[in-house]
Order: sequence, then structure tokens, then C-alpha cells
Amino acid sequence: MEMHATGVSKGEWIFFEDFDRTTTYLADVKKILSFNPFCHSVELTDTENVYKWNFRVTDPQNNPFDIIFLVEQSDELQVELPDHIECSDPDELTDEMIKRYTVCKKVRWKHHNANHKISDPKNYLFEGKVSGEMDIHRAGEHKSKVHFDLRVDVRFLLYPAFRIVPKRIVRTMVNGGMSLIMQTATNSMFHSMSKDFCKIQKI
Repeated sequence: MEMHATGVSKGEWIFFEDFDRTTTYLADVKKILSFNPFCHSVELTDTENVYKWNFRVTDPQNNPFDIIFLVEQSDELQVELPDHIECSDPDELTDEMIKRYTVCKKVRWKHHNANHKISDPKNYLFEGKVSGEMDIHRAGEHKSKVHFDLRVDVRFLLYPAFRIVPKRIVRTMVNGGMSLIMQTATNSMFHSMSKDFCKIQKI
């Protein structure tokens, strides 16, 4: 029987580092996901800004299985100019102005439809969908506030032993367990980044 599971993870952290370095670092999805204990690999596909995330976990019968996510990443800068600078056309902003007056960078992730079938349950291969964003705010000199919010949807096959349990109860158990695992992995990921920064504080 096929089961649909949803997991979420979120959190806020303070990075005690220059805003420019923090945003450059966190926009590198291959780097930050390398700290996730369940991430096996991240590859840039032939499609611009679309990545293949490969997560590997172990099921209750100790079988390793892979979940493939095709994810489109986009970045957005929020620039706030002081009152004495008038600019009605964003194209007129210079690189120096953007660097100086950017107050927030948003990194967004959304599902990208595959042009071929990914799921192959017999070989423990499943397709997942990702949606989420990471907001990085300038929070003073040498300090940035990071808000992380991620949602994952996966379809997989339910083991026969679970089929005697009402599907509603199983779904609640699976969703709760998946969110717990994701949140633990997210906390571990941000904690591991601290080796590359002076200090990271969860808030």
C-alpha cells in the first residue's frame, strides 16, 4: 500500500559573521547540505538552477533507500536605500549600492518536475518534493539572523505489518516521525556549520 508522508523543519539562528560572507556561504546548497547526516549527494543538473538532492535513509528492516528531490533554487535580494538616494529603476543600482544597502537575502527552493520516472520501489528508490526558504537578514555589524523553513513530501510503500493499523493513525505516526528526524537533522546541520564561523546561536 502506498503512503504519503510530510515532514517539516524550521528554526532561527544568529550568525556572528559579516552579512556578505554569511549569505554567500548559505546560498551554497551543496556546502550546507553536506552537513546534513542524511544527505548522500547534491548535484547541479543540466537545467539552470535545478539541483538533484539525494537523501539516503534506512527503513525499519534496515534496508537503505534513496529519496531523490529535483529542486529549483532561486535567490532574491531586498535592498533598502537611504532617503537621500533616489532610484526608481532597480537596473540603475550599481553593484556597490546593492552590496552596501542589501538588508535581506532570500533563498527559495521549490519542486522541479522530472522529465523521466524517478521512483523505483523495488530498488528502494523514491521521489520526493521539496518546498522551503531561508531568509538571511542583516542584524547589525558582524551579525546575521537566519530563518529556515523546509517542507518535504514523499510517497513510499507501506510494509505489510503496518497495514493492520488504520491508515489515519499510521499517517500521523509517519508524519510526526519524519518531522522529528528532519528537525534533528536541521539542528545538526546548523550546529556543524559553527566550525566555519566564530559563533552560531539558535534562538
